[in-house]
Amino acid sequence: MINIPNFIFALVMGFLMSASITLATTFVRIGAVENFIWIWLEVWLVAYPVAIVCILAYRSLATKITAAVLEKLKS
Repeated sequence: MINIPNFIFALVMGFLMSASITLATTFVRIGAVENFIWIWLEVWLVAYPVAIVCILAYRSLATKITAAVLEKLKS
């Protein structure tokens, strides 16, 4: 079951990451064209829900990997 703090975190982090990454990659791909914002928004509307699902799905795995890496660095 998804708890509220994890879900809110996924919404915020998904928004920030998907907006940043799609903005940068769309700009690199098409440049500063006249309708850039609309093209970027179209790409972002696909990426945002994908980002939320990925954050929720991978959060525990990422936490375990982080803990393992930190443990290795201590030794």
